[in-house]
Amino acid sequence: MALDGRTAIITGAGGGLGRAHALYLARHGVSVAVNDVSAAAADRVVAEIEAGGGTAMAIPASVTDEAAVGAMAEAVIDAWGRVDILINNAGILRDKSFAKMTIADFRAVVDVHLIGAAICIKAVWEPMRAQRFGRIVMTTSSSGLYGNFGQANYGAAKMALVGLMQTLAIEGEKYDIRVNCLAPTAATQMTEGVLDAESLTMLAPERVSPALLALVADEAPTRAIVCAGAGHIATANVTLTQGRYIGDAIDAGEQTIANWSEIVDRSGEIVPGYGFLQAEREVAAARAIKNLSNQFC
Repeated sequence: MALDGRTAIITGAGGGLGRAHALYLARHGVSVAVNDVSAAAADRVVAEIEAGGGTAMAIPASVTDEAAVGAMAEAVIDAWGRVDILINNAGILRDKSFAKMTIADFRAVVDVHLIGAAICIKAVWEPMRAQRFGRIVMTTSSSGLYGNFGQANYGAAKMALVGLMQTLAIEGEKYDIRVNCLAPTAATQMTEGVLDAESLTMLAPERVSPALLALVADEAPTRAIVCAGAGHIATANVTLTQGRYIGDAIDAGEQTIANWSEIVDRSGEIVPGYGFLQAEREVAAARAIKNLSNQFC
């Protein structure tokens, strides 16, 4: 089995996608810590894994509880000696149009999806650095990548996870900690009533989980955003167009409008390797224009 001997923590694994992830990784030889706020749900998934010959433990805890998450990481290390994989899957919905959404609804979703993920990563980050190996997967969403009506809180949290991935992948690189995002489309309790029966069958959670293998294997990429659903897998990217130098003349704003079609032209766009590349390119463009001007002075 490709991941034989590895260990993993999967949050929100008592049902839906988390359960599918847990069963999938267990079949590939991973010892799985099944985390869920429901102890009974976590126990059921552990029983399924053990019935299939796998190794698992149930750890009921909220990902927003820093002490409980810290204890979870310690329990995994005490039992299995290390923690190799973290799948940040736990999530909730509080869908409403932004006009009707309360700040409490907004904060609750961000707390679970974003802050909960950060708490879980913080609990395993030093052990992964010490062992010089780690695979972390964030669960992002098309709602964050592209927007979705009624999900301002959810979309904001999910896109924030992409930003967290980008920086942690850079910081973890020399320790072989690879950080990626999975944007799943799956029929779960959170999607019931939204899609028709045939679509829900096609979008079974089990058809997303195979995308995990590429993201947690020894040869995994880092900073990838993998979109998976119904057996289809693609990647998404945050890109930067070639743009145009406008300068700082008094009509720079008007020039931006006049040259908008060139500024947004996607031919030749790039995927920056780090955030500061934008500033480097902007300064280089300004210097190139200055040098050209000096040649004709």
